[in-house]
Amino acid sequence: MRKFKTESKKLLDLMINSIYTNKEIFLRELISNASDAVDKLYFRSLTDDKVQINRADLAITVSYDKDARTVTISDNGIGMDKDELDKNLGTIAHSDSFEFKASQAKGAADDADEGLADETAQDIADVDIIGQFGVGFYSAFMVGSKVRVVSRSYGSDEAWAWESNGVDGYDIKEAERDTHGTDVTIYLKDNDGDEYYDTYASESGLKNLIKRYSNYVRYPIKMEVEKRREVPAPDDAGDDHQPEFETYTELDTINSMIPIWKRKKSEVTQEEYNEFYKTDFHDFEDPARTISLHAEGTLTYDALMFVPGHAPYDMWSKDYKKGLALYSSGVLIMDKCEELVPDYFNFMRGVVDSADLTLNISRETLQHNSQLRAIGRRLEKKIKSELESMLADDREAYEKFYKEFGRTLKYGVYSSYGMAKSTLENLLLFYSAKQKKMITLEEYVQDAPAEAEAIYFAAGDSIDRLAQMPIVTTVLAKGYDVLLCDENVDEFCMMALQSYASDKIVTFDDEGNQEEPKQFAIKNVGGEDLGLTTEEEKKEAEEATEANAALFDAMRDALGGKVEKVVVSTRLTDAPVVLTTEGAVSLQMAQIFKQQPGGGEETPDVHIVMEVNPKHPVFETLKKANDDGDAEKVSKYTGILYDQALLVEGLPIDNPLEFSQAIASLMK
Repeated sequence: MRKFKTESKKLLDLMINSIYTNKEIFLRELISNASDAVDKLYFRSLTDDKVQINRADLAITVSYDKDARTVTISDNGIGMDKDELDKNLGTIAHSDSFEFKASQAKGAADDADEGLADETAQDIADVDIIGQFGVGFYSAFMVGSKVRVVSRSYGSDEAWAWESNGVDGYDIKEAERDTHGTDVTIYLKDNDGDEYYDTYASESGLKNLIKRYSNYVRYPIKMEVEKRREVPAPDDAGDDHQPEFETYTELDTINSMIPIWKRKKSEVTQEEYNEFYKTDFHDFEDPARTISLHAEGTLTYDALMFVPGHAPYDMWSKDYKKGLALYSSGVLIMDKCEELVPDYFNFMRGVVDSADLTLNISRETLQHNSQLRAIGRRLEKKIKSELESMLADDREAYEKFYKEFGRTLKYGVYSSYGMAKSTLENLLLFYSAKQKKMITLEEYVQDAPAEAEAIYFAAGDSIDRLAQMPIVTTVLAKGYDVLLCDENVDEFCMMALQSYASDKIVTFDDEGNQEEPKQFAIKNVGGEDLGLTTEEEKKEAEEATEANAALFDAMRDALGGKVEKVVVSTRLTDAPVVLTTEGAVSLQMAQIFKQQPGGGEETPDVHIVMEVNPKHPVFETLKKANDDGDAEKVSKYTGILYDQALLVEGLPIDNPLEFSQAIASLMK
């Protein structure tokens, strides 16, 4: 027995047991090696007139023997002689493919100098060797107790067999093989409590792995598959004859070979894209948008992405994982590569394929995440551009998309602390109280009065309820629109946005020079000064507040610290009171904090102000009760008004029974 050409047995153990995290990728690695061997022969045929092959005959075959518990991967590629077997398989981490790629690159440069025909030069450039590190072969020992390799080099009459149990060393002996190529046979390990290796010696097990990891290897991957066919009925069969079936085997091509994302967009129909999406991403509905991208430069890659027609059932669960499938030269590296899409585009599905990625030794992750970040930035811009096009060209489709994924976009603004504002702000939609439809921030400011300085919104749990709020109707009456926000993330999103600048509305200085795009502050109608009150109105309200200081102090005391102060309102028309807040935290936001785990223990302080409408009949009743010294009536009326204001906001009241009893007492 020959010893492996490394000084330490531990290195071999590392190759077999530590580099790869998933045993089933052994088939991916061996098929990739077989593809490399076929590619090398094809390359030689392009550069050596003595090598005559028909490319259509080049293929990889996968077979199994259930009784012998073996799996065999065969190819009709370039093959190996005795010395090459010894060098390539006896030296751990020696990569013949890596050396071949280096010589190929040099040869391509030489061929360019020699002026090769364009077609031949392109064929040479298209040869894409997958292997780099020379360790993929050893993944076979993750599932096999013994591996036997029989190979015959192209142009040779001799075949040689390499055999090892993956422990100490290997043997090389003469063997028989009818033609050039290589057979790798794995003798599966015994099943144990944790691993059931027999699944790899089955038609379904192998087909699933081929389709998952090697579906887009450029050469046919063939298997003998079992099929059923109806036995012809005998000539004398009557009408009641029951059909009979027989099983037979047939050599089938399992893989698709040419990825749909490698084909020119002009050559693929939308129906083909839809079918690929539904099959590969297990969806029953066509995608809302298909995005195809081919990039060349420092990194060359192809991307095919889809905007789903609906949100997946688990999108808001903790188990949901975003990301695009990552391929390298048609071989699956990762099912979901999270670095390729930002969180706010986590609904995107698709694939990215690049031969330029710097993979680590196991091909399961990348050595340089900067490559992924560069691709991710380009994809983000492309996704944004496509969504903007959908918004502009097919509003109905976009609103359907937004109904499914708008929450994700709004959460992206909030969770990034506004850093994603420039990317997302023009993709957001909100319900307009004035126009009674979903509109963008740009559409809001375009429809606003010329003197408008802000975008107004109201947050709550229901569009219908928000539309009837006194403060909303007051703002509408002044000629300004109000965006009605009924999702719990809306107010947080608006806070992160802070303002909106319209590129279509610019301001000019006193000399007529164009200044920056006009900035619109974003304001909650339930917050502090909205900027809709004249100085005269403010002064009148302050004087009225001072004049009724005794009443308002009594009302504040009656509420036991629930409000910061009671003042005369400048914004009410019909309602007796409204609750507003000072500072960043609104009533609705405080309620959301309270609903979080822990019961709102870390809820920021909310400073509530009760604003009283001095023109409402209730105000005169309160004044009379206070002037008469009826503190009990003032307290009871104040409590009812406070609870009524909460109910109008769609918020719960502290003591429904006490509220009910107070109403009943007054009705007596």
